Amino acid sequence: MDRQTVVTKPCLSSAAAPSVDADSFAKLMVPYADGDGSAALNVAWRAQLIEGPDMTVISAPITAPNAARTGVLIMLLGMLMFSLNDVMGKWLVATYSVSQLMVIRSVAALLFLSPFILRRGLRSMFQVERPGLQALRSLLFAIDASAFYFAVAYMPLADTMTYWLAAPIYVAAASPFLLDEKVGWRRWTAILIGFAGVLIALEPSKESLGLPALIALAGSTAFAFALILGRTLRSTPDTTLVFWQIVGALIFSLVGVAANPSGWAPVDGEALLQLGALGIVAMLAHILVNRSLKLADAATVVPLQYTLLFWAVVFGWFFFGDTPRPTVLVGAGLIVASGLFIFFREQQLKKRNAKA
Repeated sequence: MDRQTVVTKPCLSSAAAPSVDADSFAKLMVPYADGDGSAALNVAWRAQLIEGPDMTVISAPITAPNAARTGVLIMLLGMLMFSLNDVMGKWLVATYSVSQLMVIRSVAALLFLSPFILRRGLRSMFQVERPGLQALRSLLFAIDASAFYFAVAYMPLADTMTYWLAAPIYVAAASPFLLDEKVGWRRWTAILIGFAGVLIALEPSKESLGLPALIALAGSTAFAFALILGRTLRSTPDTTLVFWQIVGALIFSLVGVAANPSGWAPVDGEALLQLGALGIVAMLAHILVNRSLKLADAATVVPLQYTLLFWAVVFGWFFFGDTPRPTVLVGAGLIVASGLFIFFREQQLKKRNAKA
C-alpha cells in the first residue's frame, strides 16, 4: 500500500487525524455560529472560498476509492443532521422569539468555544484585519440567521431552503463586480436560469409573495454577501472569525430583545435541554461535513448539499404536514441545476488553470 507524508486529502482514518488546536476546531465551528439552515452551505462553500487546502503533515495509508465512498456517506449523514436541526429550529421558534433563540444559542456557543478562545488569547480576538469588513460580515451573518428563523416559522421548510440554496448563484453573479473575477457566458447563462428559478419560487404575481418570503430572500442575499466578504478576509485566523461571528449574532439578537422585552418567554430546564440539543446536532453535523471534505474531493461531496432540499420536503411533510407548491419545486429544480453547473464549471476551470 502506498504511503505519503504530506496529506491534504484524503485523510483516511480518525486515528490518523491530527490533534485539534484552537484554529482547527474553529474551522469546524465557523458555520455553526450561523445556527440556521444556511450553515451547511457555509461549510461546503468554504471548501471553495478559502484559498487552498490546509496541509497536514502525517503518515497515513492511501485508499482513495474507499475514502471517497466514506466521504460521500458522511456528507449525506451530515446533510441529514442539518435537516433535522432545521426541523428542531422550526419547532422551537414556534415557542420562542427569534431574538431569544439566537441569544441563548450565541451564549451557549461562546461558552462552548471559550476554552479555545482563551487558549489563543482573548486579546488576539481584537487584533483583526479590516475591522469594518469584519463588523459588516458579522452583521450579515446575524441577518442571515435571524431571517432564516423568521421565515421558517411561517413558511414550509422546502420553501425556505429554496431561497438559501440560491446563495451560491448570488455569489457567482456578484463576484465579477466585487471580487474582479471573470465569469464567462456559460456561467452567466446558469446565473440567469438560477434567478429565474428564484422568481418562479417567489411567484411575484401571487398573494403568496408576503413578508416571510421577502425576508427569506433578504436573508439568503445577506448570506451570499457574507460569503463574498469571507474571500477578502482569508488571512484572519478562524478562531477570530468565529468569535466575532458569534458576538455579532449575540449583539444583534440582544437589540431585538431590547426592542421587544415582552417577547422573552420563560425558559425551564426542559427548554434549555431542547435548545442545547439543537446546538449539539448542529455541531455534529458540521464535524461530519468537514470530515467528508477531508476524505473526498470537494467536487465529489459538495453537490450533495442539495439533498437538503429533499430532506426539507420530506421532513416538512412528515412533521408539519407541509406540501410544497408546484412552483417552488420547479424553481428549486432550476436553482439546483444552475448551482451544480456553476460549481462543476468552476472546478473545470481550476483544473485547466492548474495545467497551464
